[in-house]
Amino acid sequence: MKLPADRRIVMALAVLAVMAAGGAAWRAGLIFSGGDAESERRNEFRRDRIVSVSVGSAKIADVPVTIDAVGTVQALNTVTARTQVDGRLVDLAFTEGQEVKRGDVLARIDPSLYQAQYDQAVARKAQDEANLANARIDASRYQKLLVGNFGSKQQYATQKALVAQLEAQVRADQAAIDNARTTLDYATIRSPIDGRTGIRLVDVGNILHPGDASGIVVVTQLKPIWVVFTVPQQSLPALQKAQGGGAAKVAALGPDNASVIETGELSVIDNQIDAQTGTVRVKAKFQNPELALWPGQFVNVRIVVDTLKNVVTLPSPAVQRGPNGAFVYLLGPGGTAVMKNIATGRQDDQVAVVTSEFDVNAKVIVSGFARLSDGAKVRIAEGEGAAGGPPGGSGDKPRGERKRKRDADASGK
Repeated sequence: MKLPADRRIVMALAVLAVMAAGGAAWRAGLIFSGGDAESERRNEFRRDRIVSVSVGSAKIADVPVTIDAVGTVQALNTVTARTQVDGRLVDLAFTEGQEVKRGDVLARIDPSLYQAQYDQAVARKAQDEANLANARIDASRYQKLLVGNFGSKQQYATQKALVAQLEAQVRADQAAIDNARTTLDYATIRSPIDGRTGIRLVDVGNILHPGDASGIVVVTQLKPIWVVFTVPQQSLPALQKAQGGGAAKVAALGPDNASVIETGELSVIDNQIDAQTGTVRVKAKFQNPELALWPGQFVNVRIVVDTLKNVVTLPSPAVQRGPNGAFVYLLGPGGTAVMKNIATGRQDDQVAVVTSEFDVNAKVIVSGFARLSDGAKVRIAEGEGAAGGPPGGSGDKPRGERKRKRDADASGK
């Protein structure tokens, strides 16, 4: 049966499109019509191309085993200075942000009322002491009269009781003096800790009460200082082992997670695991001499819990992952890349520990993997130390420098 003309045209265009797509895919290596032969031909093509790479070396080193976390800086002690007596604030004896010592005066409440109460207590004691002295003299006189049968026993006993009563009154007066002295001392507010004052919370002239919601100023102890963080419960045995072996080192890191802000020691592991998050809280103490850590600050924390001694390490970028596990490209003879399967242990952004047999004298390729394959020809990029010279090769100068030199020579002529 003869097909319509328009349908034949559509089918012809479809066949042409399929042939064009197949040819493009064949050129891109997407269709392997030749099976293994085609794959081998493409690998030969890639091997003929020279890939620019950089190289690194294996090393035998001691590798620290660390635990990373995010912590919050907390002051060792924080105290809000408050008044313990009612009165008008007459003086602030500190500057905001000032370093203070324990016992330094921070503020003063008007002491007039409490000074008067103290003076009254002192005067009352002096009066009672005078009465006690007179009563003792009378008691001695009555005792002598009783010996000569010129006085009664009742009169002597009454006088002795009066002496005891006045002695008790003098002791009560002394207690009143101590109480008045303490209350008077409360009118002078002192720092209870060494630390730094914050922004004042009240101004001079205000009437203060012990029950006020806000105090006078907050004093914060910054030297030393805490960093509190959490770690997974799986890390607890390693932390306990590190703490049992001595002071475990803890580093507070900067935002780049590499630069060390301050180094401290592991101090406290909480006595329970949070059942909801499966983590345990940990405290580390930092001496903080330069005040690099500040309360409320978030920092990256790294704890050294162990050290792997004399292990083979590679630059971490050199380790690649494939269907058969980890592998690296070695710089082989004649400037070729040789793929080698390896087994790795601990790995971070900088180094990877090799746990399988590895030649420490071998050079490993650390960049240029996009076009790299086993047996590919490689060229070490200019500027690499392994290339055997400074950037630019054998005395070659960068293009910009050569141009400047030519311009200088032309101007000199």
